[in-house]
Amino acid sequence: MNTSTQPPIKPATRPPKTNGGYLFLPKRLSRGAFLKWLRHTHAWIGLWGAALGLLFGFSGILLNHRDIMKIPAAKMEQKEIQLPLPEPRPADPKAMAAWLGQTLNMDTDHARARREAGKVVTWNNTQFQQPPLWQINVRNPQRMMQAEYWEGNAFVSVKQGEGNVFSVLTNLHKGTGLGVSWVLLADTLAGGLIVLSLTGTLLWTRLHGRRLAAAGLGLGSLSLTVFFALQAIGG
Repeated sequence: MNTSTQPPIKPATRPPKTNGGYLFLPKRLSRGAFLKWLRHTHAWIGLWGAALGLLFGFSGILLNHRDIMKIPAAKMEQKEIQLPLPEPRPADPKAMAAWLGQTLNMDTDHARARREAGKVVTWNNTQFQQPPLWQINVRNPQRMMQAEYWEGNAFVSVKQGEGNVFSVLTNLHKGTGLGVSWVLLADTLAGGLIVLSLTGTLLWTRLHGRRLAAAGLGLGSLSLTVFFALQAIGG
């Protein structure tokens, strides 16, 4: 009886890894450490973005409908008054702004004050010498003030406005009357959204070649579409 012996079948072996990790990553990050770091980064930045996103998202809806399909939520009550000037009178627009701030209990450190020179105007075929005009504008998220003073008058005309909660939210969104600190804080949200987009894309690809290629093609196509759309609008 003839018996034939066949060599045992060896299990398939994977090709040895190269010195690199996932495509462009070094070997020390080849065991998922980079993906783990991406998840943590994505989560913490997402938490920060969620906190500011509530403010900017809600106020963004109000701003998006300020002209079309208006949402009459943001309102500002306005009133006009005339204030008699003290003696001695303020010497220049900046001094006038400081006095108005003390009188109306309003911060006028960042007020925009200017002086318009006097000029000759014609009314009813008669020429008059118009005196110089002082203009002071102050605005913060909740309140606004516009003051006008014609040199020689004993009073200054003031227009005031105070907004409701929705008006305050939209002004915060626009950064109205706020300083550099608020602008930089808002920039962190914009930067966070960019980082979330990049880390989210990398997490979806899991750093595999085909998915990375698909993500690259998708982002490239979207960039070209936006570019050509802007060219068409500008042309």
